[in-house]
Amino acid sequence: MNKPLQQPSAAALHLPEYGHFIGGEWVSGDSGKTIDLLNPANGQRLSRIQAGNAADAERAVQAAAKAFTTWGHSTPGQRQELLLELARRLKARMQDFALLETLNNGKPIREALHFDLPTTIAQFELFAGAAFHLHGQSLDYPDAIGIVHREPYGVVAQIIPWNVPLVMMATKIAPALAAGNTIVLKPAETVCLSVLEFFREVADVLPPGVVNVVTGYGADVGEALVSHPLVRKVAFTGSIATARRIMGYAAANVIPQTLELGGKSAHIVCDDADIDAAVEAAALSTIFNKGEVCIAGTRLMLHERIRDEFLEKLARTLDTVKQGDPTDPATQIGAQASVMQRDKVLSYIDIGMQEGARVYRGGKRASGPGLDEGNFIEPTILVDVDNSMRIAQEEIFGPVTCAITWKDDDEVLRMANDSTYGLAGGLWTRNLTRAHRISRAMQTGTVWVNRYFNLKPGMPLGGYKQSGFGREFCFDILNHYTLTKSVVINLEEGPLGLFQG
Repeated sequence: MNKPLQQPSAAALHLPEYGHFIGGEWVSGDSGKTIDLLNPANGQRLSRIQAGNAADAERAVQAAAKAFTTWGHSTPGQRQELLLELARRLKARMQDFALLETLNNGKPIREALHFDLPTTIAQFELFAGAAFHLHGQSLDYPDAIGIVHREPYGVVAQIIPWNVPLVMMATKIAPALAAGNTIVLKPAETVCLSVLEFFREVADVLPPGVVNVVTGYGADVGEALVSHPLVRKVAFTGSIATARRIMGYAAANVIPQTLELGGKSAHIVCDDADIDAAVEAAALSTIFNKGEVCIAGTRLMLHERIRDEFLEKLARTLDTVKQGDPTDPATQIGAQASVMQRDKVLSYIDIGMQEGARVYRGGKRASGPGLDEGNFIEPTILVDVDNSMRIAQEEIFGPVTCAITWKDDDEVLRMANDSTYGLAGGLWTRNLTRAHRISRAMQTGTVWVNRYFNLKPGMPLGGYKQSGFGREFCFDILNHYTLTKSVVINLEEGPLGLFQG
């Protein structure tokens, strides 16, 4: 029988308190205040971080600006070797970092080991190779040579969320480093233990100031960081509300942004689908990372002919899901990352019932041995959902799937596209023409056909509409971390003769 992983002592796994990482050193915060990092499965404190402020952001930006004078002129080989070493360090402590993700986020250890860590490592390896392929171009003219240089921006500010901290950290810093930028990273104040321990692990290989980490509440750090005159670009993953504020801060100095925001993805199941495979995918989309996934297929759109069979099989599947101690390799769904997130999810279930939806499975806080002290919610299916309801239009970010019934392809496409979001989506059909027609008409950045969450290295990930702009997980992002400079060299000697009498 599977047992929880043997946990190393706290001293071996992580520190009881972390400072800011600025200029290659761990330093205390200006305010002297700290924030507790908690284990959402039992509410116990794991560590403390600094409650940063504008003064801390200032120090970090200055350190990054100083480091850019040399890192901005580093060779592709130097950048490649650093990124490969970051991947090697993660591989050497995979169990440790997976456990840190689990302890601070509440995700099952099986997900941390088999998704979060491999995906994080893959980002560093992918962009290590890109360092040698960042080049400009030359254009030949009869009287001139045009040279297009590609150059790094300089200091970039990066703000990441709490749901997949290591993945988001690597997704941000790997392409920025490959392009020769320096970084000030602000992780989420609720879940960042793995990120801080990662930088403690790699501090000896990072040139001082090339990556700086400032922790704290967004209201205290975000504006000072993004509006700093030395910051040349901002990258953010998180909510639309925070993104709007960041865009306002960035407007002060007219700096570009890449934003990966929320989702309310349509997961369309046609009447000719492989029902059993689609049921498995819908169950996974409900429970993966406790539903705290921006690309989850939370609007499950079922053709009326297969609706009843599908829901019955989905409910039976969710009934078998093991919920409990996230460090147990047998656990399939853990605890919501915070009390605030748990309460938000439960409030949306209440809203759904007030709107006329009905709970088909789950619908409440999970209880029982090992669950009562944590932020556990039962995997939930809501039925009788209309696409206009709040639960179908707003991101719940928990293990809640809303089932919507449809009759014909035109109807389901209208509903799928009737959303302010457009991040991801899924489609199940055995008809090739139907698959192409529907997937091309869906207003979303990614569509998975006949396998949801079919993430492949190098495929762009990003949104339409209010799901943001820019594409990550692919080489396209390098265009967002570099500028082009045109140099035109004249080949004709002497004046043009414009002012001869």
